[in-house]
Amino acid sequence: MERLFEEALVLGTVDYGEADRVVTLFTRGRGRLSAFANGARKSKRRFAGALEPATHLKAQLVETRGDTWRLDGADVLTSFHRLRDDLALIARSAYALELCRELTRDHQPNDELFTSVLQYLALLDGGKAGPTSLLKFELDVLSLAGFRPRFSQCVICAGLTGGAPRFEPDAGGVVCEGCFSRAPYAVPVDPLVVDALSALQSGQRTPFEPSLRARSRELLNLFIAHHLGRRLKAVDFMAQVGVD
Repeated sequence: MERLFEEALVLGTVDYGEADRVVTLFTRGRGRLSAFANGARKSKRRFAGALEPATHLKAQLVETRGDTWRLDGADVLTSFHRLRDDLALIARSAYALELCRELTRDHQPNDELFTSVLQYLALLDGGKAGPTSLLKFELDVLSLAGFRPRFSQCVICAGLTGGAPRFEPDAGGVVCEGCFSRAPYAVPVDPLVVDALSALQSGQRTPFEPSLRARSRELLNLFIAHHLGRRLKAVDFMAQVGVD
């Protein structure tokens, strides 16, 4: 049986039986994988809080059979404990982890995506990530996962979008007036939202005012839900607690 020591982020856990736990990890070297942690719920000493979501750790993994792994131990590298003390941080980190989990596939490493998620959690934990930073994070990880939405030009003719653009999730971005007939399911979108997301995508760091954030969040939610086939659970949780 192969034994590995992998840098990983805990994306989530599910209780199994009376004492065990199945842990979903995003590893730097092997991508997303699930590992069986025997006795994790009974032994406080063995994992010592290492299996909390968003924990950055060094995981000791043993391949058992097929795609199944056993988690034999974990050394915490960064606990990001502040993310569990504030409701807004809980909501944003939960969203970041769920988005990462849904955009990745088992056993397909993505070093840049791993680094991006780790850096965003560090900014959240350090109180350096405002609401607009979550929009920037979404745009970055979508691009790194191969789902980059296009805002700067029409996705059909590659021309300028003009003053009345629409957004077509299936085509991957905005559509100009001249191409509306070729995108019958495109939805109207405010040009200010298009311009703001395009600027943010290209590296601009100017914070969005609340209404612009809300409209931008709505558009990205639409795009993500279309490509994943469902709305992320954390989106509703953020709405319930009043976090954008």
